Amino acid sequence: MADARVSPRERLVLTAIIELYIATGEPVASQALARHFANKEGLSSATLRNVMATLGDAGLLEQPHTSAGRVPTAAAFRYYVEQITQPGSYLGRVAAPGQPSVAGAMPQGGSTLSEQRRGQIEESFSGVSSSNEYLERTSHVLALISSGLGVARASATEGQVLEHIHFSRLSQGRVLAVVVTQAGTVQDRVLALDRELNHLELETAARYLNENFRGWAIDRIRAEITRRVEAEREAYHQMLASIEELCRKGALAGGEAGPALYVEGMANLISSELDRERLRQMLLALEAKQRLIELLTAYVDGRQQEVRVVVGPNLAGLDEASQVMQDLVLIGAPARLGGTNLGTVAVIAPTRIQYQEMIQAVRYIAGLSERILEVPPD
Repeated sequence: MADARVSPRERLVLTAIIELYIATGEPVASQALARHFANKEGLSSATLRNVMATLGDAGLLEQPHTSAGRVPTAAAFRYYVEQITQPGSYLGRVAAPGQPSVAGAMPQGGSTLSEQRRGQIEESFSGVSSSNEYLERTSHVLALISSGLGVARASATEGQVLEHIHFSRLSQGRVLAVVVTQAGTVQDRVLALDRELNHLELETAARYLNENFRGWAIDRIRAEITRRVEAEREAYHQMLASIEELCRKGALAGGEAGPALYVEGMANLISSELDRERLRQMLLALEAKQRLIELLTAYVDGRQQEVRVVVGPNLAGLDEASQVMQDLVLIGAPARLGGTNLGTVAVIAPTRIQYQEMIQAVRYIAGLSERILEVPPD
């Protein structure tokens, strides 16, 4: 339903229904609306019933049972999100029953988080000193405050520049790779190799990479190593083959390793009010790491800085997942460090979520990366 086709009165009633439903979790009856709009001229019980019928015909409200009140549809939540995220938007926020409602504009770039919530977030990130710790802690915090799924995904290596790499042998066939980028991020991963590399080979590989590729974009290093292996296989076969093995196994976050993904809060979704069969199908759609990565990649642009809100996201064209995702909302934003995309932080939750607080929480946590991981000056 286009914005131009929703009258101011319909917008007011729809907003009240959505926010009362968010606050109570119950279908909203016309009597509850009448109590909310008590003493407001032109909003009698009969008028409210007529408006609710019009919104139902437009596909913005549905009635779970014949005698029940109305609940917002996915289209209604999309419309609501468009309204509260527009610059200078103005919607009447409905408080929980018995509390006064508040009208106000959705701030752009500011924070409406309470002091208590900001303090809780700040305390949760205490002691974080690396990008991996930041992303892992983010998934935990977002799951905690949203009662949904907290997700944080490390960025791909595109645009990251190598400062230093080091290899350490852990055990037979297992090597620890530690990569430091010029943005100050430190990435460590355990590599399972197909052949044994001794200490000298690891030291030689690290020295070769540091001396020849410091200051190179990491994705270019992998391509160049492959080119050199093909062009100079006879002269440098043993040394470059060792480096190729390390890189192929994920030393530079390439090949099969892929970006790190941290997920927490699946139990929150299990305890939600979704139909059990739809819940089972939705969990199957989310359980694959690659599908979550596809979801974040499709909807959150690392080059942008704004929070993205998507109601009923489609899992990258996976048609069987589209239907079961319609009762979920994705709220995500890129986390950055020194102009480099560090990764993506997001909440995946039922559509009955506190939108304004969660949008601001995701924005606030994404912005923490610049402060708590700030690279000290030389």
